[in-house]
Amino acid sequence: MSNLKMKEAALIYLDRSGGLQKFIDDCKFYNDSKQSYAVYRFSILINPSDIVELDAELGNYILHQPLKAAQVFQSVCFIAVKTLSLIGQLQTEAQINIVLKLTHLPPLRSYSLDLCEFPLDYSSQRFYMMQGIVIAMTTVTKYTQGARFLCSDEACPLSKGFEYIRVHVPGATESATVRNDFLCNLCSSSLQEDRKFRVLGDKQIVEIITAKALHAFQGYSNNQPFRFQSLTIFLRDESVSKMNIGNEYKIIGIPTCVRTSQTAVCIEANSIISCNPEVPSGISDNFRYLLSLTSSSCWKFTAILANIFASQIVPPGTYNLLKLCLLMSLVQTSDRNKELKDCLDILIMTSDTLLVDRLLNFSIKLVPRGIRHPVSTEIFPTLSRNKYGTGAVSIQAGSALLAKGGICFIGDLASHKKDKLEQLQSVVESRSITVYIPGKKFGDDINQQMTFPVQCSFWSFVDMDSSSRRNMQKTNTLIGRMDCSLIPANLVEAFGLLINCNESSSCYPLISTVQHTLKKAIDPEELVYVASKKFTTEDFEKLLAFAKNLNVEFSLEAERMIHGYYLASRRIRTDSISGSKLSASALKYLVSLAEAHARLNLRNKVLKEDVLIAALLFETSLTLKYGATVFCVAPNAVFPFELYNEEYLEQRDIYLNQCQQQLQQFIATYGPGTAIFTSDE
Repeated sequence: MSNLKMKEAALIYLDRSGGLQKFIDDCKFYNDSKQSYAVYRFSILINPSDIVELDAELGNYILHQPLKAAQVFQSVCFIAVKTLSLIGQLQTEAQINIVLKLTHLPPLRSYSLDLCEFPLDYSSQRFYMMQGIVIAMTTVTKYTQGARFLCSDEACPLSKGFEYIRVHVPGATESATVRNDFLCNLCSSSLQEDRKFRVLGDKQIVEIITAKALHAFQGYSNNQPFRFQSLTIFLRDESVSKMNIGNEYKIIGIPTCVRTSQTAVCIEANSIISCNPEVPSGISDNFRYLLSLTSSSCWKFTAILANIFASQIVPPGTYNLLKLCLLMSLVQTSDRNKELKDCLDILIMTSDTLLVDRLLNFSIKLVPRGIRHPVSTEIFPTLSRNKYGTGAVSIQAGSALLAKGGICFIGDLASHKKDKLEQLQSVVESRSITVYIPGKKFGDDINQQMTFPVQCSFWSFVDMDSSSRRNMQKTNTLIGRMDCSLIPANLVEAFGLLINCNESSSCYPLISTVQHTLKKAIDPEELVYVASKKFTTEDFEKLLAFAKNLNVEFSLEAERMIHGYYLASRRIRTDSISGSKLSASALKYLVSLAEAHARLNLRNKVLKEDVLIAALLFETSLTLKYGATVFCVAPNAVFPFELYNEEYLEQRDIYLNQCQQQLQQFIATYGPGTAIFTSDE
């Protein structure tokens, strides 16, 4: 009686949810097809909340005994097919293969599978929800979805018909579905597969890690050893190719134990849900108060942010230009599984690599996808053999794809080999990486290739005091140009921003840095400065999380100015021999810089003041790459004075207003619509 009641509830649910009509449509497809089928596969969408409200027993059955619950729906669907004459060729109930697809699971701890907990429960054969980031995936291969077997004894009644049907169930291997040692229940003769009725489906294997494991790529240690392990997910049929490397997903599936060369816990995926974190509601009270105090200026707030940022690593007032650029790059990141269009790559030339390394390592921890590339691994995807013996090739993510939507800090650029630098240059220019899969090497007849978008910003530095750098140093004939001969010129050009960090200059007082280093060495946890107490690391995390989710748009004045500067700058850096020194992506970098400064000011509108900062930063970078031009920008143009108090901030505003006038004059002289432009330009 209980089973009959559940069948009635299943039929009512199918009718109310629209599942019955979808089932009838699927049956029509099978019935109209000229192909003969041994197995008819139907996918039924299940909302656990609705079905528990309709019938608690059936809901409990679905959540905790999904394989038996599928049999209930199988029986209901078979009766519907026969009653309504939906599929004329269908003979037995075993020919119907029901797959229950869940929309969600109850938000209770018992339904969640934490990848950090041990041991994992893989014996209950029920649904769990887990969440993780894809770090590897295989190419798509085939598996046996269903097969028909016949008794080998022709005299046996079961040598015909569709009594012996085997279908794949979660956790089953290929040999569990198809092999040659099955026996007839009637005469005990061996069963033989009728191969023309074998049904194949698509299969893909992905590996995920918990987001907590990213701490291993951010330099977290706290003097505590830790390890993380990936979890294998089996995707089949509709779920294949729905997961992308680097994205984070919630997966509903059934844990199972797969025995290969070593026993491993895997998940048979049922449903895949893309993860989008909640948008932060605001910023800290201290930052809100600071924003109100500086509301009269478009430049003061970001200047103070740069001044006090990372005071745990460097004294306030030092490395302001670099810190501003880092903050602007951080607000151009994204926590969502969407395309990141506005990357800000930064290459730093410095003689103090230790301090710069600490500063960059501190900064990447402020965003969820800040990845410090481990020297022992690869930056870009690599190939390996799939350990589950499916014949598929496994593609490992690499640091760049793992940093999707964030920052990939690759350390000293000179430490990478020539071929890796060439690959990096290609990726920075095209924002994609193509992986070639040689068929012969991995047991396939044909070669394949897969292209992945690279959606992260790259940070790197070059040691100006290295022995190889000193030996290769050249004399520059162009004013303002920096000797970057240690790094391929095309790679230097590919980076959007080139920054010179020379701590021996007046911009970076050496004494304060030495004093800071000594104090931190004595007590690493001490908050040396008032700024560190008022504006904590958590405050900066909240500020960046809020700022990067702002939707910004250009004012008409700002749009005209940025295009005018780009065209004028392109014009004066073009010669008849080598053409323009500005790449096609230069305008995108300028736009990204202006948007980043607006976001850092917590504004939705990009103003001409934001364009000025973008132009000064970009022109400083161009001067280091190619030398100065008629629009001559001082190396410290963005921070011409040390920011001690309000008076110095006012002086900086006056100076930047003068720069604004110079920029407008430059555009008026060399920009579009001037006599210097030809009709083609």
